Amino acid sequence: MADPAIPRAFKSAWFARTAKKAKISDAMLCKAIAQVMAGQADDLGGGVFKKRLSDNQYRSIILARGGHFWVYQFLFAKQDRANIDEAELQGFRQIAKVYATMTQAQADGQVSDGYWIEICKAGLERER
Repeated sequence: MADPAIPRAFKSAWFARTAKKAKISDAMLCKAIAQVMAGQADDLGGGVFKKRLSDNQYRSIILARGGHFWVYQFLFAKQDRANIDEAELQGFRQIAKVYATMTQAQADGQVSDGYWIEICKAGLERER
């Protein structure tokens, strides 16, 4: 089991497939999470953050659980759309609420069930 004092970063299985197609590496994602933790992202409220990736070509939606873990949930190309809409934002806020109640053991379960892929300890080196 992971140390609950060290923030962890994950990507959803969907995000992993989309990021692979966009050639966005886990190392890039870990660096971006460190920037999010330093306040270098758009805070959309309710545990939802938007972060620019890959030389500003892509936008990611990251959901946070009180600084204990961060989950890359959604990715879109800037050329394809300007932003998420209000309904999507509300949906992400609802998911973030669910994540806010999760324990470290439940996060580990998300990984073992294949829903999330752990990419690094947030702001630290890539694990794999």
